[in-house]
Amino acid sequence: MWILRSILIAHYFILGNSVKQSEQKMMAASRLENVTQTIARILEGYDIRLRPNFGGEPLFVGMDLTVASFDAISEVNMDYTITMYLNQYWRDERLAFNTYTLMVENVEDNEYIGTNDIEEEESRDMITLSGDFAEKIWVPDTFFANDKNSFLHDVTERNKLVRLAGDGSVTYGMRFTTTLACMMDLHYYPLDSQNCTVEIENGYTVSDVVMYWRKTPIRGVDEAELPQFTIKGYETNDRKEKLATGVYQRLSLSFKLERNIGYFIFQTYLPSILIVMLSWVSFWINHEATSARVALGITTVLTMTTISTGVRSSLPRISYVKAIDIYLVMSFVFVFAALLEYAAVNYTYWGKRAKKKSKKIKGIAKKSSSRADHNNLSTPTHEDIIELQDVRMSPIASLRNRQYPVDASDNLDLAKFPPSFRITRSYGSSVRTGLRHRAARNNHRPKMLHAIKRGASVIRASIPKIKDVNIIDEYSRVIFPVAFLAFNVGYWVFYVLD
Repeated sequence: MWILRSILIAHYFILGNSVKQSEQKMMAASRLENVTQTIARILEGYDIRLRPNFGGEPLFVGMDLTVASFDAISEVNMDYTITMYLNQYWRDERLAFNTYTLMVENVEDNEYIGTNDIEEEESRDMITLSGDFAEKIWVPDTFFANDKNSFLHDVTERNKLVRLAGDGSVTYGMRFTTTLACMMDLHYYPLDSQNCTVEIENGYTVSDVVMYWRKTPIRGVDEAELPQFTIKGYETNDRKEKLATGVYQRLSLSFKLERNIGYFIFQTYLPSILIVMLSWVSFWINHEATSARVALGITTVLTMTTISTGVRSSLPRISYVKAIDIYLVMSFVFVFAALLEYAAVNYTYWGKRAKKKSKKIKGIAKKSSSRADHNNLSTPTHEDIIELQDVRMSPIASLRNRQYPVDASDNLDLAKFPPSFRITRSYGSSVRTGLRHRAARNNHRPKMLHAIKRGASVIRASIPKIKDVNIIDEYSRVIFPVAFLAFNVGYWVFYVLD
């Protein structure tokens, strides 16, 4: 008996579930038919050219953004690329419909709704449609004022969303990637911070459409990451722009971006420091090793030039000086100064030897002069050398053909003077008629040249005499590192702590 009762109960439940499923299918079919009819009804006579509440109060359009990713930031083009979701909210009473005509008002309706994962009671009057439906209704003429290039994603379909509420509220969303202009101030580059904005505007004046930020205007900023920047925050504001065609509402979203210095430390600053320190090695190399010191100096100069060229290639051609320009220029100055330091050492060393040799030659010349005076002859000097052309051009035939004897006792080496250009004459005769003497030319030199020579002599006299050229290297070993360290301290304190 109990077995028969169990069979009847099971049959009853199976039959009840079958009836329930049939009723749900009928309700779904009826609801689908009602939705189709409702959409057809609300679009009947709908004029897409007219905004909601045309001729009345301005339409309020809410905005919010969800940042998907920051794709790139370019200092050369002064722009940045961002992928985001833009959602717009407004109310169009022409699209209102009665929710309860779409459902059967009974207790089982709630169970049916639950099977479709709709948790909120308000969601019963919401219809989600494909993005193509936006082409059949009025949508705001929204654009980005600082846009350079944008495109709407269309994989696998056009990334649009349209939702209709029973009271005519419309939610219109889209996903797109846009490249926006961002005018950057690079005075502190690469220790700088930038403010890049999203400027949203509408084609309708404020008398027709007024845009506003919703309660939560921005989402996804905390999750966004950039390779060279850190997002320190954002702020939103709205203002009115007065243009030639009227006054328009503009919404602005500003991102505060701080550049990460790590990349530039390892790619620019650290190599520059090492190159400058490498140029100091020449101070410990013997001053007579000319090849080694010159090669080291030229190598460091060319390396700094290469680093500077690489940095400039990634920046726009702007006229003002950047922070990295100051560092690279000063590093180049230190490297070039190290090369000039060896030039000073070399000039001092060989100049000193040349002076000693000159004094020795003058002593020999004085001895020869005294010997010539004893023989009633004078030793020829450089001023007594006349141009052969002057002799050949002389109108006196006897002067052109005259032979000028040379005292064999003199130490003047005639081989030093090319015979085709120079000629010497005897100094026993006091007659110099018809010959242009070079000493006469010196009397006509400009007074400015003499003034410059006197100034140079004063400066040369004020410079302390260096007995040992190694002293220059010893001072350089201290002065160059201390000066470079002081420059670095001032540089980083000014740009980092500012």
